[in-house]
Amino acid sequence: MSGSEPMSPVNKSKPKFAPLVNDRLLRALRFEPVDTTPVWMMRQAGRYLPEYKATRAEAGDFLSLCKDTARATEVTLQPLRRFDLDAAILFSDILTIPDAMGLGLYFEPGEGPKFKYTVRKQSDLEQLPVLDVNDSLDYVMRAVTSIRKELNGKVPLFGFSGSPWTLATYMIEGGSSKDYRHTKGLLYSKPDFLHQLLDKLAVAVTDYLDAQIVAGAQVVQIFDSWGGALGHRQFVEFSHAYNKRIVAELKQRHPEVPVVLFTKGGGLWLDVQADSAADGLGLDWTMPLDRARQVLTEQQRNLTKKYKKLQGSKAVQGNLDPATLYGSPESIRQAVKLMLDDAYATGDKTGYVANLGHGITQWVNPDNAKVFVDAVHEYRL
Repeated sequence: MSGSEPMSPVNKSKPKFAPLVNDRLLRALRFEPVDTTPVWMMRQAGRYLPEYKATRAEAGDFLSLCKDTARATEVTLQPLRRFDLDAAILFSDILTIPDAMGLGLYFEPGEGPKFKYTVRKQSDLEQLPVLDVNDSLDYVMRAVTSIRKELNGKVPLFGFSGSPWTLATYMIEGGSSKDYRHTKGLLYSKPDFLHQLLDKLAVAVTDYLDAQIVAGAQVVQIFDSWGGALGHRQFVEFSHAYNKRIVAELKQRHPEVPVVLFTKGGGLWLDVQADSAADGLGLDWTMPLDRARQVLTEQQRNLTKKYKKLQGSKAVQGNLDPATLYGSPESIRQAVKLMLDDAYATGDKTGYVANLGHGITQWVNPDNAKVFVDAVHEYRL
């Protein structure tokens, strides 16, 4: 990593907001006592809700919805009216940064996000601008501030971004991919080129999340959606190294704001991810929570010896299979009980945030999502 483009804090004063009423999620991430397990759902504002689909239809398309402050605020708040959630998450997309870099993001029905332009050669890379996030992504910051004001202290607000590796895969492939042929081809044939791109993205992601915090986000999450597609050594070099750098810079600028790292398929690398300043690590459904907490406890000891000073524990977030919500209310409650039994098997009664192992799908009955949320809160610590 060259670090050739220094990460400079965005100079902007924070707006004033109402004090936080429900802080159990922030308390759990700090390993402080909680009265019940905090819970939220990735993609909790989405197509499984009829009210979301109505608002999206009014906006015209997904990107127009993201860029409409009032409607982005509305859809962020919709799930909180239905469910007793412990956090809101900014309604946006992980691909806003490459879109702002001029790659032409669009959505093909049934196929997901695509880009008009790709980044596969040096001239493509050199044409990418250095973003002023408060200019090119100002609609995101306006939405953050609007949502935070409308929440009026009810629950904390998550900001988020895609990780450099995940953003790079979309930018190189031109959309989703099953084999990451072009990206992995560059990784093995032109690693210096890929590092240049990842370096540029690390700067942008850091400034983007910094700006979201200034605008009102109280906790941020980095979505490393495709980190699990890498080999072990490649994960360390091309994904984790950049995530670690971003988290360190954010914690330097905003030490009071928790940062969560979520790598889909990354359960085997918890010991690697623990060597970062992140407050919490998200898990998909492939890694048992009791094993995860044991691994993190052991790694905390190892890192304390390595750095010759006490290393803080990492909170855990996740990890119910989203498909569980296709089941009956009884089967959902049983799955939640087993998940929470695992989460607290080590004896810790905090340091855990319940969530799905990935985003809730559009085919879930909202009533079943309510069963999930209520079952988490009803579980006795």
